[in-house]
Amino acid sequence: MNNQDFASHRKQFTFDNQTLSYIDIGQGPVLLFGHAYLWDAQMWAPQIIELSQQYRCIVPDLWGHGLSSTMPENCRNLRDISSQMLTFMDAIGIDTFSIIGSSVGAMWGAEMALAAPERVQRLVMLNSFIGYEPEITRDKFNAMLNVIKTEQCVSAKIRQAIVPLFFAQQAKPELVEHFNNTLDSIDNEPKIDTICRLGNMIFGRRDTTEEAEALSLPCLIMAGAQDKIRSVLESYLMQDVIRGSEFVQIPDAGHISTLEQADFINQRLSQFLTPSE
Repeated sequence: MNNQDFASHRKQFTFDNQTLSYIDIGQGPVLLFGHAYLWDAQMWAPQIIELSQQYRCIVPDLWGHGLSSTMPENCRNLRDISSQMLTFMDAIGIDTFSIIGSSVGAMWGAEMALAAPERVQRLVMLNSFIGYEPEITRDKFNAMLNVIKTEQCVSAKIRQAIVPLFFAQQAKPELVEHFNNTLDSIDNEPKIDTICRLGNMIFGRRDTTEEAEALSLPCLIMAGAQDKIRSVLESYLMQDVIRGSEFVQIPDAGHISTLEQADFINQRLSQFLTPSE
């Protein structure tokens, strides 16, 4: 993990009596980041360091993750989360912005782009899929969530099943250890409840691929070649339905490609975000 904690750039936004913690750093065109499930804003550390030199980076911790509090009761699905994020952007005075999302961050990011096409200028989706969750994986992950909710912790046995799914075969041991320790530290009922609710939303999400045909903004789709959670094939399927979208396969990367192949990701993001002459 990158040692930069961005503490001096941390701010808070209150929504339905719950606190959303976010990083606000840099100046210029605005980039809104959405992190992966079970991670937090820190998974974007290499990208924040690079891109905040030219852009204003807004990087929230999703409900129940990082320094954010638990999910508001009236939040039922990923469209609700995208609506909350639009309200959040309104509150901090941002009209137009681009979205860079990983996994669930790309799922709610796509919902935002569909809901407010006049506001979202560019969309990046890493290691994600906006179609239905395949039944076999939905059932597998929901079974894990049921165990976590029952045990009120992410046990060593569950961590042993979950952690390897996020990384390429040659992932740095310290990165894997950090993630394992983060999951081990989730031991209070409110956060466990939020994480399980959010997981059910992700794996029970609606299919937005038909609506995604209406997206006309520049769109970059990237997928780790070794991603065990979201297959490269799923990214190809999204490229097929989003007109003019670009697909890039990330070599030697799993689900958390932003940390596993930071330089590659940074280069591709910089190229995509820079308007062509």
